[in-house]
Amino acid sequence: MTKRFGWGRLVLLATALVLAAAWLAPVAWAVATSLKPESETTKLPLEWIGSRITFDAYSLVLGTGGIVKWAVNSVVTAVIVTAMTVLFSAMAAYGFARTSFRGQRALLALILAGIMVPPQVLIAPLFAEMVSLGLVDTWWSVILPQVAAPLIVYILYKFFQDVPPELEQAAFVDGAGRWRVFFTIVLPLSRPVLAAVSIFTFITTWNNFLWPFIVSTDPNTMTLPVGLANVVQGTFGLRYAQIMASVVLAGLPLLVVFVLFQRQIVRGVAHTGLAGQ
Repeated sequence: MTKRFGWGRLVLLATALVLAAAWLAPVAWAVATSLKPESETTKLPLEWIGSRITFDAYSLVLGTGGIVKWAVNSVVTAVIVTAMTVLFSAMAAYGFARTSFRGQRALLALILAGIMVPPQVLIAPLFAEMVSLGLVDTWWSVILPQVAAPLIVYILYKFFQDVPPELEQAAFVDGAGRWRVFFTIVLPLSRPVLAAVSIFTFITTWNNFLWPFIVSTDPNTMTLPVGLANVVQGTFGLRYAQIMASVVLAGLPLLVVFVLFQRQIVRGVAHTGLAGQ
């Protein structure tokens, strides 16, 4: 029995190491390429380490690519989208979990259907809507369509169903209203799952490329992925060291976020009840 358990742990460890290597290899190659002289990025045979380590690619990207402005735009956009998404999704989810109203089942089914619809299908009607509202090339055209998150609503809905109703009933007896119960009792009890969905929403918004690329042509409103795409296609061409430096700089904030909040992510996934799905 002990031997079988030991072999099982060994297989799991080997699998984890293979998956980790498969994920880390492209990241390591991007970092190594960004530190090479530009003339050695296409040298054959390929080598992991160049003749010398240089930060010239990072200096050029930071100096001429507008990456700082785009990073600030991405931070502002991601923070606003995350705050609005979590707040509105929590309100909708609590309404479904704790109240009854006409058409509730149909509306919930519509939200669940939204999870199965690929976002790319909605690009054309959303863009037409932004044009009709005159919001193209504005921050709101990037932010508002990303606030609607059916999956976040469903996750919070499942969590709120497991919150003991007795806690809320005691507050109602003391004279608290529905809004006060929601903000002072339900939300504080939901901090683990709220932290997890907030981090997931922030990362998704930060990485989102297609929709901001479609509605943003003004450099002042471009997010980091859109700005980097324009830099790669325009100024830098096929200068691989600078392209990889841009990729590394774009991914660094997400790595910091994950390292700082990985405990909250794990706890949030466990509290949603969806860990095994």
